[in-house]
Amino acid sequence: MNKFEYPKVGETLYRDTLPNGLRLSVMVKPGYSRRHAYFATNYGGVDRRFRLGGRFVDTPAGVAHFLEHKMFDMPDGRNALSQLAATGADPNAYTSACLTAYFIDCTSDFYHNLEQLLTFVSTPYFTEESVAKEQGIIAQEIKMYEDDPGSVVFNELMRCLYETHPIRDDVAGTVESISQISAQTLYDCHKVFYAPGNMSLCVVGDVDPEEVRKTALKILRADSGENPIRDYGAEETLLPTKPRFYKAMEVSAPQFMLGCKVKAETKGLMSLRQKLVAGAALSYLYSRSSPFYTRLYSEGLINTEFFVEFYHAADTATILCGGESRDCEKVLSEFLAEAQKAADNGLDKALWSRIKKSAYGARVRALSSFGGLCASMADADFGGYNCLDSFEVMDSVTAEEVRSFIKENLVPQRFAMSVITPAQN
Repeated sequence: MNKFEYPKVGETLYRDTLPNGLRLSVMVKPGYSRRHAYFATNYGGVDRRFRLGGRFVDTPAGVAHFLEHKMFDMPDGRNALSQLAATGADPNAYTSACLTAYFIDCTSDFYHNLEQLLTFVSTPYFTEESVAKEQGIIAQEIKMYEDDPGSVVFNELMRCLYETHPIRDDVAGTVESISQISAQTLYDCHKVFYAPGNMSLCVVGDVDPEEVRKTALKILRADSGENPIRDYGAEETLLPTKPRFYKAMEVSAPQFMLGCKVKAETKGLMSLRQKLVAGAALSYLYSRSSPFYTRLYSEGLINTEFFVEFYHAADTATILCGGESRDCEKVLSEFLAEAQKAADNGLDKALWSRIKKSAYGARVRALSSFGGLCASMADADFGGYNCLDSFEVMDSVTAEEVRSFIKENLVPQRFAMSVITPAQN
């Protein structure tokens, strides 16, 4: 395995691409009792149309999420969750727009638990009866999302911003779309997207990288599978499809989410750099240590629910900001004014210096989160870069680079806003 040493942060990372195409990343943490394994496929809610064997395949919305639910069923009738829990492991899984991950955390029997993890994720078993039962369960989950203001405000903002890209749709699909899923649909999508060449295995803890490698080679199939070509539809402009969405729901205070599209860097160090520059820009302008946050909080326009983030997924990049406010339009106006001030005048040197030091410190602290580290390693595997390169890349980010990002992207015509208002009883 290839060994990468980072003496400034005291970490060593081992990386390899196995003969079957699996991307493998192992960060050794000597002396720790906890070990974390994260097995992910580059397949999420947006991957509904793809080309395979020279032809296009269309699948219903929600298949990736549905597959995640069903992967714990084993052919012998056992449930993988119960099986792993019996050995002291803590297993879980989730599906996002562009990724499905299965992971375990344990302090003993790590290699046995790793074998179990790799085995159940690579062993599809579905029946029409079990699929029909799960359709009822997931339909209830979808209805719950539809009644959740946080889910509604996000989903509707994405529909304001994106016209056709499937990032605009809920990862779980709709009650109607999941009713079209059959056992064969799940088998077909598992065969395509759960092939080793489309997957990443990331491990953090006091482990032997070669032993992890041997375990993966022992359990997983030998071929890499055909690489599916994803189709997300026609290229979108950077303008929103509509500027506003309003809906009344049972909330105590208005909730808002505003955002804009950014032209995404999709591969390699340019992708990593864009994420770091965007994160630095949003931290400089809107973090809790910023003049903007202090002022709006003192005026009662925002509260501790306020957040900003750079959401990068499936060839899209989106600036998001949300929270609660008695005057959502005023928050948007102040948000844009703060960006315009930085674009016109440049960044304050002292504040920029603090932001860079804070970003570095946050990344150092993140090294103690095994689950977060594994997720970052998998993102890097699929993105074509090394996650620990973020320290060196962030060092090279300049104030002028951040100013240019702000000037280019945080402009009024690019923004949309979704608002949930209190229902009138």
